[in-house]
Amino acid sequence: MEAMFVPRAAWVLSGDITSWGRSVIDRCDAVVFLTLDPDERRRRLERRQDVRREGESIDDASTSAFLAWAIGYDDPAFPRRSRRSHEAWLETLRKPVLRLESAQPVDELCRRVLDWQPHI
Repeated sequence: MEAMFVPRAAWVLSGDITSWGRSVIDRCDAVVFLTLDPDERRRRLERRQDVRREGESIDDASTSAFLAWAIGYDDPAFPRRSRRSHEAWLETLRKPVLRLESAQPVDELCRRVLDWQPHI
């Protein structure tokens, strides 16, 4: 990631980097943290899993494991990567964090990010 992102003047990295991205996050100016209501997340994931592309092979065991993790994400007692662990990680950062609810329309989310002027 360092070779791909860090040399550029501006870049965006999407995803969870809590366990592997210390060297990259140290070079970020700010963080955007997207959340989603757990019921809406479940609906979206189940709808996505229902969409089967012709000829695509589906690994049911992996799909079930992923859905179990995704559904447990907001449970404070969940022992794996979770909302609680991400919140704890965000508290360790010494950079601005913009929190957005991703149920908002994509245009609105983009506008909020582009209009955001973090104090760095």
